[in-house]
Amino acid sequence: MIREKALRRLHIHGGGRRGAEAWPHVADPDAIFVSFPADASIADQAEELASEHRGERLLVFAHSIGAVPAVLAAHRLEVAGLVLLEPALYDIARGHAAVERHIGIVTEARARVAVGDLRGFWAIMRPLMFGGPFEAARWEDEQSLAARWAATNLPWGHGVRERMLDGIPTLVVTGGWNEEYEVIGEIIATRGAVHRILPGAQHRPQDLPGFADVVAEFETSLAGA
Repeated sequence: MIREKALRRLHIHGGGRRGAEAWPHVADPDAIFVSFPADASIADQAEELASEHRGERLLVFAHSIGAVPAVLAAHRLEVAGLVLLEPALYDIARGHAAVERHIGIVTEARARVAVGDLRGFWAIMRPLMFGGPFEAARWEDEQSLAARWAATNLPWGHGVRERMLDGIPTLVVTGGWNEEYEVIGEIIATRGAVHRILPGAQHRPQDLPGFADVVAEFETSLAGA
């Protein structure tokens, strides 16, 4: 009798904290926490996932932009299930007004970086990403954060298509606070994914007490599939 491989939980961070620091509520001692190099491209990230975790039976958790390499690598891995948290899969939602507005603002901001105007970049990006206005008095403290955001990968332009999730049991969890992520969740749901909305933590629904119950329900469905 061939014993089925144990299911391991692989956690892929978003654009902020990396590794286990991005998942402070995970208590699984066997969990795997990815920590991509800061300068790794999306293509490099997808290749790392596919090469480093081939042969393992995985339940993959991916947050925000981490969903992009997760989806690109998924069919090269043995993925039993995929949990996408506020997935930044903008490529599958092109044309939607909220998504195009976001992309347009970021494109305008990046154009400021291209001419060496980091402060101008931050004046555009700070309200978009953090909800508060640019304040000259805080610029010195926020300059390094602005530089990091100016150099981070963009989550679109990578050829992600919703069909890439076909055949992979998928749970999408969004926070109900941002139309862009809700649209992406709805599109994925049309391909058969389960979409759950957990309000209260905005971009990090995984930090809410109810998240564990949603995941447990999803895992039960995998066992019965």
